[in-house]
Amino acid sequence: MSSPRSAVPTAAAVPSATAAVPSLPSVPAPVPSPSPSAPVTGGSATSSAAPTVAELMDFVRSAARDESLIAALPLDPEGRTWIRLDGPGGSEAWLIGWPPGTGTGWHDHADSFGAFTTAVGALQEHSLAVRLPTDGWKSLELTDGMDRSRELATGQGRAFGQNHIHEVLNESDVAHAVSVHAYYPPLPRIRRFSRTGAVLRLEQTERPEDWQ
Repeated sequence: MSSPRSAVPTAAAVPSATAAVPSLPSVPAPVPSPSPSAPVTGGSATSSAAPTVAELMDFVRSAARDESLIAALPLDPEGRTWIRLDGPGGSEAWLIGWPPGTGTGWHDHADSFGAFTTAVGALQEHSLAVRLPTDGWKSLELTDGMDRSRELATGQGRAFGQNHIHEVLNESDVAHAVSVHAYYPPLPRIRRFSRTGAVLRLEQTERPEDWQ
């Protein structure tokens, strides 16, 4: 939800539980990872072969242009909402609504790669240009130059690889945002982090049974 995850997540969700989707002092506490519901078909047709990153990107862009799908998502002024979608090739996909001022907190999607696109409004993504150790660590001091930031306006999106560390935010004070996210393989786990200055700390590891 970022599945969404904070929900997710995040990225997703990214769904009204905590996700997609980690606690960060400057953003609201994350909501639970999206909990699966009956899949809704959105975007391009699904296939049996494992999808590529490009196919996930095509899917989220197509779904984001589906006005009837976007209109089906209930929006809540207090928390993120979500609908699980039928992603291509067995991928995990979510349509996520973001009230003003909400975000996922810092997290990654472990061994899954993915893509997401903003369908309504604008989202801000903060990410880290670092590949974290897979396991066996609790804190990491970040060096200068690792931070990346981008705004994803309506129709804009991005793909990402495994172990991509980011947080996704709706920084608007007044407007909801809506986005579409897809991950493959279906999220095996989500690692959630807190950050104080240059120190990143592993706070929690979520697995599918935690959000299903």
